[in-house]
Amino acid sequence: MTDDGAPPGTPYGVLHADAVRVLTAWEPPAAARGPQELLRRDFLDHLARHPDGVAKAGPPAHLTASCVVLDADLAHVLLTHHRKARQWYQLGGHVEPLDRSLRAAAEREAREEGGIEGLRVTLAPVQLDRHRLVGAFGRCAEHLDVRYAAVAPAGARPVVSAESHDVRWWPVDDLPPGTAAELRAPVDLARAALAADPARGR
Repeated sequence: MTDDGAPPGTPYGVLHADAVRVLTAWEPPAAARGPQELLRRDFLDHLARHPDGVAKAGPPAHLTASCVVLDADLAHVLLTHHRKARQWYQLGGHVEPLDRSLRAAAEREAREEGGIEGLRVTLAPVQLDRHRLVGAFGRCAEHLDVRYAAVAPAGARPVVSAESHDVRWWPVDDLPPGTAAELRAPVDLARAALAADPARGR
């Protein structure tokens, strides 16, 4: 076993170690410091208890990675109407054995679900979120989501994947009906992180 409890020499062991590193170093944004700090500790505790806590085939509650993708002007957010959840969400999902890191998993998920190449992803997460799942998610009961932000190239056009009913740019001030409780905070935190970054991701 490695120092963080994950099986050595395995892809998920690498991802487990990266998740521990990322969450240990991460400083929650000032706008949501208290609740986000509690989640940060909760995620680390979960990983300490579960060496396979980043794998879909691991415990029913496991880490996922997602990406709040904005256009070059930070005026629109790219959302997917998820087939299983039947609701608009940011792009993201389970990490895969070949992902090098949580950040790489978030970028891959965004690219696969949104069909846009050349995304510039923030180096650090912008938000953590723990939520229970309803609908056709099988044995997955709860996602501990590590959320990054990304900027799409100017004029980027999304492509709908098999996982979605639709993928569409939405004005950040006019999100889909019924989604404000879920999406307002991640969109605002992503915009703030990207606006403060002169490189707008790398």
